[in-house]
Amino acid sequence: MNRIISFIAMASILGCSNMCAQKMNVQTAPQRPKLVVGIVIDQMRWDYLYRYQKRYTDNGFKRLLREGFSCENTALPYVPSVTAIGHTCIYTGSVPSIHGIAGNNFVKNGKKVYCTDDDAVKPVGTTSHAALMSPRNLWATTIGDEMKIASNGRAKVVGLALKDRASILPAGHNPDGAFWFDDKTGNFVTSSYYMNKLPKWVEKFNDSKQPAHYLSGKWNTLYPKDTYTESTADDNAYEDGIKKGVKPTLPVDLPALYKKYGYSIIRNTPFGNSLTFDFAKVAIDGEQLGADEETDLLAVSCSSTDYIGHQVGTHAIETEDTYLRLDKAIADFLSYLDSKVGKGNYLVFLTADHGAMNNAGFLQDRRIPAGSWDADATAEKLNGELAKEYPNVGNMVKTVMNYQVFFNLDVIKKNNLDYGKIKQNTVNILKEDSCVLYACDMEKTATESIPEEVKYRIINGYNRERSGGVEIVLKPNYYAHGMKGTDHGAWNPYDTHIPLVFMGWGIKHGATTRQTFMTDIAPTVAALLHVQAPNGCVGKPIFDSDDNQ
Repeated sequence: MNRIISFIAMASILGCSNMCAQKMNVQTAPQRPKLVVGIVIDQMRWDYLYRYQKRYTDNGFKRLLREGFSCENTALPYVPSVTAIGHTCIYTGSVPSIHGIAGNNFVKNGKKVYCTDDDAVKPVGTTSHAALMSPRNLWATTIGDEMKIASNGRAKVVGLALKDRASILPAGHNPDGAFWFDDKTGNFVTSSYYMNKLPKWVEKFNDSKQPAHYLSGKWNTLYPKDTYTESTADDNAYEDGIKKGVKPTLPVDLPALYKKYGYSIIRNTPFGNSLTFDFAKVAIDGEQLGADEETDLLAVSCSSTDYIGHQVGTHAIETEDTYLRLDKAIADFLSYLDSKVGKGNYLVFLTADHGAMNNAGFLQDRRIPAGSWDADATAEKLNGELAKEYPNVGNMVKTVMNYQVFFNLDVIKKNNLDYGKIKQNTVNILKEDSCVLYACDMEKTATESIPEEVKYRIINGYNRERSGGVEIVLKPNYYAHGMKGTDHGAWNPYDTHIPLVFMGWGIKHGATTRQTFMTDIAPTVAALLHVQAPNGCVGKPIFDSDDNQ
């Protein structure tokens, strides 16, 4: 009898244990969204979230702020603040010193290279050299790479943009696809690094000739031009035309320009962003992103805002109109995600790769110190001055790029010269330039008398294999750009203060003005998904474990 009672008791205990274990497994299994969507708006200053807000729809930027969590004080923790580094930083949580992407262009093995060039691949979807691209120059993993590893390859990862680097670098090393726009054909293309043939859904989209459709009518203002009160007059000295000889005013005769210049024209119109979101919808459907229980990732970048900003600056009617149209495109895309993936089933973040300075002439007319600085002329001057002390050895400065001086190391080595002394001589010459605020040997930045806000960005941006030897910091509102349009690349808030809004799965409404960084985006997504952060990540999750779960 006792043995029977003992058996029943033991069975009860084991049954309870099994039930508890099953319950624990259910409770502790990580909950994840079906889809993560990263939206990067190229050259979007943080203040654009609010400058045009009275004209934004309720369901675009306003919806993101109303339903999401906004990090109002997010900054880039490095220089130079350019597109390739920004997109890489967002998805790796890392900085140039570690991830290896030291600029849109940088020096590799003594030669100037473009960040994603790869002659070892073949073009797919075109015969153009524009498709000879890959992420092989990227040293670190992305959040997409880590999602792939964590899911044993089941997670799908796709990157897309007009710009190749804005698609390739976010998508990482092992995506299901990265696609970018080819000016020659008007198609979205890829390279043999990813696949040998375009997927059927990409071919079908290309066959629809959407770029030609968008270029079939004039670019006019969305609303009456006289209501664009946040912008300067349409005809002014601060802006460049869409092409040389074209007046920088709206409307723009797109059909005539398309006939003359081809598909490339769409990059400099707000319809490039519309085309990008059209393609993003097709990608979600074609790749069945968010269709199963495994979390997928779609990295979308809107490039036209950058092309237009460089052309006309930060206070043009064209810029205002572009953001008003972008707001509508985002509203439509979010609505598509609601219906396709399900509201609450996806996590979206919106940010930018960098900001932009106000046009120098625009600032001068308002009695604010500003100006243009010539990098090529500076390189020529440096070579002339250095030749006085080191005659008959040739040019020691190869180029001035990314606000850095790149030296001809072969010449210096061949002549057995003291590289450290040459860098110091260069620093001394640069300090005589009235536009220059600081100059330093990049290997000695930590000991320079430079404010910490500037210093740590130089250190983070310095890659010993790919950066220059001397860093140049210009005075505020000076840039390596002409007097038309605008540029970026510096440490200042106008170039490094970016929007960052999370919305959707796992996110509670709110905002913070505490300091956050671009490097915090990837580890935040990783923490929300319960996957490992990328292997070069230096950022920290923005939310505490109980903040948004």
